[in-house]
Amino acid sequence: DGILPDIMIMAKGMGSGVPISGLAYRSELAERWIPGTHGGTYGGNTLACAAAAATVRVIREEKLTENAVARGEDLLAGLRALQADYPVIGDVRGRGLMAACEFTRDGRPDKDTAKAVVKAAAAEGLLILNCGTFDNVVRWIPPLVVSRAQIEEGLGMFAKALKKVLA
Repeated sequence: DGILPDIMIMAKGMGSGVPISGLAYRSELAERWIPGTHGGTYGGNTLACAAAAATVRVIREEKLTENAVARGEDLLAGLRALQADYPVIGDVRGRGLMAACEFTRDGRPDKDTAKAVVKAAAAEGLLILNCGTFDNVVRWIPPLVVSRAQIEEGLGMFAKALKKVLA
């Protein structure tokens, strides 16, 4: 989009499992803060900083951002194809490798179907989560290293789960 946020808060994946978080902000905001007023108890942890630096290095070297964009397009296209066959999937949305299917019936959130599909998917070997205000959204968050074949395999498992639940 080319639009940068004023402030971005990051955590979890930065350290590949080592606890770390970060805060990035526009330089004009930094000029307004007094040094030390926006730090944290664990600021500057050497191990966590080394893990974050290594994580960023791997993301760049292995072109994982580019892979996330390409595989995310594959995932969304596959989910939209399933949506055409299963109108109970009221919405498919996402960016990169974070995607969601919102289950609705008669214009209302369909929590029961979403939960049943998550359970049926687990029986197929696919671990997905349901979430959302009404518990009717199925969330996909495959790893950045996922391959096209793995996306297709996951979509196949999801299709089997849909068929079992909605047959």
